[in-house]
Amino acid sequence: MENSGDHSLSAGQASLAGRYASALFGLARDEKQIDSVSKSLESLSQALAESADLKRLVSSPLVTRADAGKVIATIAPTLGLDKLTANFIGVLAHNGRLRELPKVIAAIRALAAAHRGETTAQVTSAHPLDDDQVAALRAQLKARAGRDVAIERIVDPAILGGIIVRLGSQMIDASIRTRLNTLAQAMRG
Repeated sequence: MENSGDHSLSAGQASLAGRYASALFGLARDEKQIDSVSKSLESLSQALAESADLKRLVSSPLVTRADAGKVIATIAPTLGLDKLTANFIGVLAHNGRLRELPKVIAAIRALAAAHRGETTAQVTSAHPLDDDQVAALRAQLKARAGRDVAIERIVDPAILGGIIVRLGSQMIDASIRTRLNTLAQAMRG
């Protein structure tokens, strides 16, 4: 995507989450709120990663739309969500679409990165990466991609250690799980 006003949907964004993300991104762009919306969504993403209760609220079909909306309205100020993002999350709750939130956040990250002329790399690690590790990884990926790279962090203890990096259609799998699987295959002959 170019850094123009035309942010048409790619095949990956044609999903329901992609349509919601495009709507929020379009509003944020029109109101010159991309940075504040991005910051709010990062805060929300971190809260989802750290709070089992919030994760259940977002994913449980047993929580009513009204109850979900009330909880979102209550926690929005605590999370420091800007008004546009808080209203948008309220709309997701009202429409029974909170389970789409992680996908919406990922799609908006990609749209914001494209708007800034960046590409996005999805980095999966067994443990959270600290800021120095992310900065070093960003520099290496920038050298490889030839432009700035936004990092989408995912923590997955199942990879045991190491990292998996997806940059566009390329994947670099340096996880311990993959190395162990490769070793097990080699030992089987």
